[in-house]
Amino acid sequence: MGKKQVLITGGGAAGLMAAIFAARNGAAVTVLEQNEKPGKKICATGNGKCNLTNLSMPSDAYRGSHPEFVREALGQFSVEDTVKFFEEIGIVTVSRNGYLYPRSGQAQSVSDVLCMEARNLGVKLKTNQKVTSISQHKGIWKVITTDWHYEGDALILAGGSKASAVAGADGSCYDLAESQGHTIVPVYPALTALKCRGKNFKAWAGVRTGGEITLWIDGKPFKKEQGELQLTEYGVSGIPVFQLSRYAVCALREGRQVRLSLDFFPEYTQEELKKLLLGRKESCPYKTEKELLIGLLPEKLIKVLASDREFPNSMKEYYLEVTDTMSFAQAQICCGGVDTAEVNSCTMESGLKKGLYFAGELLDVDGICGGYNLQWAWSSGVAAGRHAAK
Repeated sequence: MGKKQVLITGGGAAGLMAAIFAARNGAAVTVLEQNEKPGKKICATGNGKCNLTNLSMPSDAYRGSHPEFVREALGQFSVEDTVKFFEEIGIVTVSRNGYLYPRSGQAQSVSDVLCMEARNLGVKLKTNQKVTSISQHKGIWKVITTDWHYEGDALILAGGSKASAVAGADGSCYDLAESQGHTIVPVYPALTALKCRGKNFKAWAGVRTGGEITLWIDGKPFKKEQGELQLTEYGVSGIPVFQLSRYAVCALREGRQVRLSLDFFPEYTQEELKKLLLGRKESCPYKTEKELLIGLLPEKLIKVLASDREFPNSMKEYYLEVTDTMSFAQAQICCGGVDTAEVNSCTMESGLKKGLYFAGELLDVDGICGGYNLQWAWSSGVAAGRHAAK
């Protein structure tokens, strides 16, 4: 009896991982990648440095319609398993406050070793293969590309999402999944900056400052994040903003009111801040209100806050109305995707079509910043590859 034939659409993080573990479990594997080489999106992650995973695993690291869906796959292939696997194939990791990166400092290293391992296992990496349709007949999957067709016993869809400016990030795998009866939870940009309504943004553009940001939905505080805020000519950016963006965009698409409040002095209460400024005034009575803030805030931000009609309260409560997010091309990931209620959380196999599997960002799973989305790609790819090969 010949080897089980496994086809994989997408040669990114999840697809390459699925290929390696399907091959390690005895399958003959063919990866269909629409770009001229696999792993292009990996090379762009973490500003080209590739935050592989994270030693910390907070309870809210993953979001989606069914956030508990991730537990089985993460249990099968944990952070520790990830580190061990990459060390085995050539990547030494270094920790930066729990964020793990390749010691080389180059994301290209990760893509290279994954492709080398796949080829060593006999995986066929077919490039420039844009998949146009998939179908199943008598247990055999048929995949049509722009210039060829392939057949296999199992098919893993790992084509990723619409996020990223990398060529091929077109979300075409959503259509393939939908063609097999799967529900697609609405897909929006996530881990991205937020556009806001206002007139002073050009004045503060380029400022980076520590602070706390609170997301308000329909007048109620929903979630807050703290860290370095980046103030832009269109609104706000930075990791704290990214962490809130998926909730903001979903609320906007539902027609709800979305606002942000910025606290530029989260370490002080409003009363403590007033005392601080009063003390500075007593020490330097010759200074104006603006001048009292020199040394506390960046100059461009001082000008914006001091001209606000709510000053000095606006230093702790500066409100912005959110109007939109940046585009898919400017987002790190997407929220939404294949409804996980229709997928087996242990095997990643479709609950609708036998022999059809999913891995990575194509599913309705999105993680916070810090390597969590790549960890999901590794874990879901391993689960799909192992079980597709059985």
